[in-house]
Amino acid sequence: MVADSDHSRRKVSESESIQNQIHGEETMRPNIVLFGDSITQESFRSGGWGASLADTYSRKADVVLRGYGGYNTRWALFLLHHLFPLGSTKPPVATTIFLGANDAALAGRTSERQHVPVEEYKENLRKIVRHLKLSNQAQAANKFVENHNKNGIELTNGRAVVNEITSGRATVLESTSFSCLCTFHFIIIVSPQECSPTMLIVLITPPPIDEEGRMEYARETYGEKATTLPERTNETTGGYAKGCIELAGELGVRSVNLWSKMQETDGWQKKYLRDGLHLTAEGNAVVFEEVVKVFKEAWLDTSEMPYDFPHHSEIDGKNPEKAFQQKCL
Repeated sequence: MVADSDHSRRKVSESESIQNQIHGEETMRPNIVLFGDSITQESFRSGGWGASLADTYSRKADVVLRGYGGYNTRWALFLLHHLFPLGSTKPPVATTIFLGANDAALAGRTSERQHVPVEEYKENLRKIVRHLKLSNQAQAANKFVENHNKNGIELTNGRAVVNEITSGRATVLESTSFSCLCTFHFIIIVSPQECSPTMLIVLITPPPIDEEGRMEYARETYGEKATTLPERTNETTGGYAKGCIELAGELGVRSVNLWSKMQETDGWQKKYLRDGLHLTAEGNAVVFEEVVKVFKEAWLDTSEMPYDFPHHSEIDGKNPEKAFQQKCL
């Protein structure tokens, strides 16, 4: 009963934190960041899952595309401080992390350059999630410093430096390359896993692989020079999907098991994958539906989010300024 009660309190706290960020004065329209490889990069094409998200959250959140074709988790680590700076005053309200399809490329095959062993893949995802949590907490520390700089606290490059504290307690959470203020007086963070309750983080597994589809694509693209062996296999990719889901559970973040979900449908190979790896319109629809489902479960439901500015039906033609007074003036 105690564990259930703690879990319920944590869910309520997370809901309140997200809603505060959505409705907060400083964040008129929050950002939702899509971070991943080519499957994310292509998601703003016609019928893409990212474009569908942008349409669904229109006027309520900005969907920001950060997809990098060909990238694996090892290379993605180099982007973190550029895409999610610790000093940001507006961290995303939600971030999807959709990586692994390239990590799962087989060693010794044509895409060996992209291969990352599954244990390193999991560790890289852990670093990405940890950075996102810390970047959001650094923003909270920034606000704390602004309100309590009389205590002699400075925040430089994401690090909280305590010069002189006369009351309360400050604890710095160390990471591989940065630190952040995690507890001070009435800011209480009990563990790295709970370091940022306000950002919704969703891990998405790589999709399944249609090996014959990959071979067909290679023959059509390279002709006689095409490899006779697939550079990816569904079985190997399944191991990466399993690792992704396990890590999500360990870190207490949400996840979408796309590898399993797609294979629940007969004929998934051609229905969801256009070249054995990248998504068809139907495949994009699956990703969109699963991501929206997770968002709604986490209280990021469009029906509960306000418009950035008044709906036209709320504007009086004879006295239009009245509709904008509360929001804009």
